[in-house]
Amino acid sequence: MKLSFLTPKNTAFAHCDLPCGVYDPAQAKIEALSVKATMEKYAASSDVDFKSRAVAIKEERSELVKHHLWVLWTDYFKAPHFEAYPQLNTLFNEATKLAGAGGTKGTNDVAVADKLIAKIDEIAEIFWATKKA
Repeated sequence: MKLSFLTPKNTAFAHCDLPCGVYDPAQAKIEALSVKATMEKYAASSDVDFKSRAVAIKEERSELVKHHLWVLWTDYFKAPHFEAYPQLNTLFNEATKLAGAGGTKGTNDVAVADKLIAKIDEIAEIFWATKKA
């Protein structure tokens, strides 16, 4: 028995696994702002226990920044985006390093958090430009 009626008549192609509306660089920025605020609270405190908790929270939030950036980098942005914005891979590489052990995970320097936030803003600018296209 041939079941050709079960064979699809049309093939659909999607840009991403889910509607693109689920992606937003704001998630990474919120976490980066949290990292910066935690660094500022760390600097303002003399309580050793508070400082220890602040470092743990800062490192956790830094890891979340990297996660949200990686999701954008690997799931949202596609080959045409990288062709149109050749600096995109470099921006993501620099941003994830700024959120890593050599960046906000490894320091309490607010200037490093500011650099991370600036990179996320550059990525967000490109992201929103691609949403308009």
